[in-house]
Amino acid sequence: MDRSPPPFFKQGPSANARLVFFAMLAVALLFVDARTGILDALRQGIGTILYPIQRTLLLPRDSFSLAGDYLSGVGRLREENAELRRLETVNARTLLQAEQLAHENRQLRELLATRDRIAVRSVVADPLYEARDPYSRRVVIDKGLQQGVTLGLPVIDARGVIGQVTRVFPLSAEVTQLTDPTMSVPVQVQRTGHRAIAFGAASADHIELRFITVNADLREGDLLVTSGLDSLYPPGMPVGRVIQVERGRTGNFASVRVEPATGPDRSRMVLVLLVDNTGMPTAHASETAETVRRRGRRD
Repeated sequence: MDRSPPPFFKQGPSANARLVFFAMLAVALLFVDARTGILDALRQGIGTILYPIQRTLLLPRDSFSLAGDYLSGVGRLREENAELRRLETVNARTLLQAEQLAHENRQLRELLATRDRIAVRSVVADPLYEARDPYSRRVVIDKGLQQGVTLGLPVIDARGVIGQVTRVFPLSAEVTQLTDPTMSVPVQVQRTGHRAIAFGAASADHIELRFITVNADLREGDLLVTSGLDSLYPPGMPVGRVIQVERGRTGNFASVRVEPATGPDRSRMVLVLLVDNTGMPTAHASETAETVRRRGRRD
């Protein structure tokens, strides 16, 4: 009777023998590969076969890395966008301030040129606000008695006549505009020299010429300037431009509408002319001029 173990349970060579065999085989393969490079083709083939497996195993790592880069990129873009918006706001504010300063500088140069042209002492003032009376057209300026402003002084800007001082306070004054129904100013047509009187109208956007005969040489587009007959407004200051002439509707007189040359809502700075009712500089202005001359001599 055969008592030997079945083939399944036969162990073959011992573990130490197998370790020695495979170690020697590995050393031999390393030596042969280093000398001849015979295993390069086998290595490349195995690398090609294992590459898809490697990419598949690296996919979770790459996905997490891409997700992290995406989230950090979104956060960085949001921060950059917020910074760009802030810079845009700052630049827009700076640009607006620069434009405003340029506009005020231009108006100031025009006012100074007007002051030199009319050769009358004046005070530069800023319109503060319009009067609350809805039935009049008046504006409050930031100059008053302490700056030499008195009742009746004419107020102009670089474009023309605005109105007249009708109320004075120590540090401010109230100016009634030409468009107020109670105002009137002697004018003449610059083209022909025809004289008339301009009156305020019910509407705030125009003034009127009254008592103009139907055969008067007056056309749309004619420029009206101060005539100087009232010894208040310097002659030649623009008052407005004729925008409508209607003849024959009111008997022997024509209806003439005039667009004002300017207004406090069109300018941030105005000039108060320091003249009296004879067209001469006021006493305050004369004293101020004499004070300046004496101070210059002392210096």
